[in-house]
Order: sequence, then C-alpha cells, then structure tokens
Amino acid sequence: MTAVIDEGPGRGESPASHEDRDQDRPARGPAPQARGDWNDGFIARRAAVKAANSEPGAVLDEDVRPPQVEAYVPSGGPLGPRLDALRELVGLSRARLDRATLAEAGRVLDEAAARRRLSSRHTVVAIAGATGSGKSTLFNSLAGVQISDTGLRRPTTAAPIACSWTDGAAGLLDRLAIPGRLRRRPQQGGPDADEALQGLVLVDLPDHDSAATGHRDQVDRVLALVDAVIWVVDPEKYADAALHERYLRPLAEHAEITFVVLNQIDRLPGDAADQILDDLRRLLDEDGMALGEHGEPGATVMSLSALTGEGMGELREVLGRFVQERTAAARRLSADVDAAAARLRPLYVAEGRPGLGERAREEFADRLAEAVGAGAAGQAAEREWRRNAGRACGTPWLRLWRWYESTRRPGSLECPARPAPPEERLTARQRVEQAVRTVADGAADGLPGPWAQAVREAAVKGAEGLPEALDELAERTGAADGRGRPTGGAGDMGGAGEAGGVRGAAGPGGSTVVATGVAGASGVAHSGRVGGRPPRPRWWPAAVLAQASMTLLQIFGGLWLVGQIVGVLAPGFLTPALVMLAGVVGGPLVEWSCAAAARGPARRYGQEAERQLREAAAACGRARVLDPVAAELVRYREVRERYVAVTEFSTTVR
Repeated sequence: MTAVIDEGPGRGESPASHEDRDQDRPARGPAPQARGDWNDGFIARRAAVKAANSEPGAVLDEDVRPPQVEAYVPSGGPLGPRLDALRELVGLSRARLDRATLAEAGRVLDEAAARRRLSSRHTVVAIAGATGSGKSTLFNSLAGVQISDTGLRRPTTAAPIACSWTDGAAGLLDRLAIPGRLRRRPQQGGPDADEALQGLVLVDLPDHDSAATGHRDQVDRVLALVDAVIWVVDPEKYADAALHERYLRPLAEHAEITFVVLNQIDRLPGDAADQILDDLRRLLDEDGMALGEHGEPGATVMSLSALTGEGMGELREVLGRFVQERTAAARRLSADVDAAAARLRPLYVAEGRPGLGERAREEFADRLAEAVGAGAAGQAAEREWRRNAGRACGTPWLRLWRWYESTRRPGSLECPARPAPPEERLTARQRVEQAVRTVADGAADGLPGPWAQAVREAAVKGAEGLPEALDELAERTGAADGRGRPTGGAGDMGGAGEAGGVRGAAGPGGSTVVATGVAGASGVAHSGRVGGRPPRPRWWPAAVLAQASMTLLQIFGGLWLVGQIVGVLAPGFLTPALVMLAGVVGGPLVEWSCAAAARGPARRYGQEAERQLREAAAACGRARVLDPVAAELVRYREVRERYVAVTEFSTTVR
C-alpha cells in the first residue's frame, strides 16, 4: 500500500517493496553512466538552468518566497499571432464550413486559452506506454520513491497519478482532473537532481492498450492536455501497431515534445539494444516523426533500464534541460495549431490561381451581349437610320409603294404576326444561363470544395431574373417614338428580309407581343434604337428641299403638258417635257445621293447602338453576377491570408 505524500513541505516515506516482474530479475549491479554510444540530439532550444531559491519542499518566508503560481507569459514567439489568426480564421469560416469541420480548431483555441492562463513555471510531462512496458517503474525511479503501484497483475495503474517537484501546480492538475488523493511529491534527493527538475509535473498514465475502455479514454484525455509525453516501449512491443497507428503517427507534428524511451534493456544480450533502437528509429521515421539528431529539433529517442538504473542519469539530464527551458507548453500549443492547420489545409489551399480575370469578364460580357441581341440591335439601328434617311430624302412615289408593301407583311395590323416558336424563346434564356455557368465554373476552378460551392451559389442567385432584367434594360436603352411605341423592325434585325418588318414574340405570360425590335434575353422583342430618334445630319434639310424641288418640277411639268393637251395653254411639248423629265430623273438621283451619304453616319449610329446595349448588358451582368462572385473570392482570399498567417511560422505544415 503506497502512503499518500502531501504537497506540503514535509516528505513522506513509502514502502520499498515492489511487486513488478522486473524485480524478480537479478540486478546487473550499480547503474552505469549514461551511454555515450547514442547521441540522440536532444531537443534543440537550450536555456540556462535557473537555480531555485530554496530546497524542494522547504518552507519559505512569505516575504522572500517567489510566487509559485504564475500566469503564462509568451516568449515573444509567433504563437500569439498564430492563435489570433486561427481565431479569425474560424470566425470568417463559420458561414461556409460546418461546425464539425471547425470543431478541432475550436478545441485547440479553447485549450490554448486555458493553458495560457495557468502557470508557465511548470512543465506537465506524461509517461505513457503499453501494458508491462515498465512505465510505472520509470515513474517511481524518476521520483525516487514508489508512488505508482507496480506488479504482475494487469492493469496496475487504473487512474493518472501526478508527482510535482514544486508548489503551484494545482491549477494544472485540476485541468487534468487528477484528484488530490492522487497527487504526490518526489523523494528528497541531492540538490543537483532536485534543482534540475524544478517545475516538473510528472503524470503516470494507465496502459494505452488496457482491456478496460475507461483506461484508454483517460489516456486519450490526458495526452491532449499535457505539455510533453514520454513514451515507454519494451523490446517486445516497441513495434506494436496500436502504438504507432493510434498515437505516434497522428502525433508526428508533436515530435519536439515527445520522448521515446526503450526500457528493459537489461534483458537484452550484447548489442541487441542498439539493434532494436535502430529499428525503433526507423519505425518513427516511417510514422513521419522527426528525430532530434545532430542538433535538429525532433523527438528524443534513448534506451535505459528503469529497474537497474542504466540510462536514468541521461534521461534526468535531458528532462531537466527540457523542463528548465520552459517552452514545452508553447511548443505543444504550436504543434496543436500545426495539426489543426494540416487538417484544414484541403479547405483553404486552392490549386492554381482561381479568380475572375479580364478575359473571363470580357467573355461573359460577350455572351450577354449575344443573348440580348446587341449585334442585331446595332444592325437594326443602322438600317433604321438609313431608312429614316430614305424617308426624308426619297421620292414620295417610292415611299407610298413601301408603305403598301409593309401592310402585307406579318406583324402589321392587317396581317397579325404569329407567336414565336418555343425553341426561339428559350434560346436567349439558355444563352444567359450558359454564360452564368461558364463564368462561375471558371471562377471556382481550383477552389476548395466549400468555397467553389459558395461561388457557384452566388452566381446562380444573381442570375435569377437576369434575362428579364436585361430585357428591361434594353428597353430603357432603346427609345420609343412620340406615341410610346418602340420603333425599328424585327425583320430588319432577325434576317426576315426587307426593312420595316415586324415580328411578334411571346411575352413573359405567353401572350403575343407585337414589337419592332430584336428578341431579348427572355425571348421578348425589344427596340433596336438608342437614345430616341436617330440624329439628322445638317445636310438633311438641303436634301429634303432638293427632293421637294424635284417633286414640284414633276408636278409643274405634268400640269403644263396637261394644259397644252386640253388646249388651255399654247402648244410646245418640249419645254414642259424637259421640266418634267428633270424632276423624274432628279428625284431618284437625290435619293441615291442621300443614301450614299448616309452610309457612314448610319454605320456609326449602329455601332453606337451596339456599344450602348453591350455596355448596359455587361453592367447588369456585373452587378448581378460578377460582383457577388468577386465578393466570394475576396472572402476566400481573406480566409486564405488568415490560414497563411496560421501556418507561416510552422515547422511541420508544408
């Protein structure tokens, strides 16, 4: 039965009887010095050992006694900024990632906050191992007194037992949920040994492969909270798959706070211990755990015999340096951040350079312009300008004939237009939807799954009602005549044939709409005009006056001839015939000259109409689709920057 040793100044004694199977083996004599054959490159960062002001357990006067409970003080390293970045990363990601995905990062933040509120003078080191590995014997050897029970009955350790070398570790042990009856003090030893381990809190854990589920649960719980861990393996189970697959491999990022100790080397003949140690290093390397060799940071691997004491001096020395550095807690938290960042990496690291480039924007604008009929509208506007020129400068007889022909075309009041087929109505809408899908897929290409989905959802949501909005925009861009009816011919734009044609199209409710224009993005025809009536060049009044003069010459010459025929006027057919011929020939000549002069202005007017409609469609698409997509990409870049800040100083996440 082990006596409870209080945390007060006094030291208790415990029985020296051991029931461990190791005791039945003959001792190999006094413990030799630390083995010089294995230079394991102990953990890199070295610090000067601070001497304690008094012997362990001695009662100090309150006026001169240093504080035993000290808040965690960061060493000025990157841990604080990384934790802040991880906190911001979790906050920015809640709208896009589910709670389960962010649970591990949240746990790391909570545990980091809890540990940083507690003492920085103490280093909590757990001793873990399999059944029969001798971890309790190692625990007792470091403490200098039998604290943890040992014996043949398995499992021996049923609950975590703690041994603290200095006062002030109550908060840390409360965090580990170790009750007061399981908190011990080490045996009073030499001043050098006590000084080297000042601040150490050693925890003996149950077997990680125990048949009792509760024991394994306690091991997992405490391992997630301690600052460092000493894994004790024996020559029989050092390659156990349960140890490597369940613990060492997942905790490979925590190599700097890991000790792997090969125990029971007193049972091995000759150089068998060295061979097993080499094989153990190989297995750790396969697990992805860095080894602290040649001054590099990593796990410390060594061999010893807790029963005979061989190698214990080396372990005490390494452990004393590790404790006095007082960086184990920061290393543990940094490794936890590394592990959380590694799990989140597929959710934040994109393949390639996703985004909206100028080429993608231009292609999207071109597709919308094609869907809204910007090119056809420009051609229609050009033909309308030329038609207006023909109306102003053409002969009255030719205009009368064109009017008669227009009354016989479909779409006029005398000949109603037929509804456009469903295939034609759907084509423009499908073009808009295809344009949205294309730009969304291009922007989301290479993004992690949740962010790619967010980009596509933003594009689809913005595309709702986009065809109708484009049609409305086209109507606002196009102008109506004085009676409010759109002008321009659908036949002019849709390739129906002659100018002035009108085409019917189905409206949003399925009714027939008689409109003069091009089929819009939703299938409804709209005007091809831009900014009201086409502007008239300055030479139009002169051309109209010349055409009127030609018409008057025709009328005057005709009346003169009629007067001579009826005998009212003196005969002389040559002069009136020449006058009438001048009017007949001059009228078409003026009309042809005006048509030739109108080609340039008409082409520019059509190009301006196409440009305005194209820009209006692009602005509508940008406001409804591109801007929401760009906002999602900006959000992704923000979280990516936070993720980079989390991993920037990492030594384990690549």
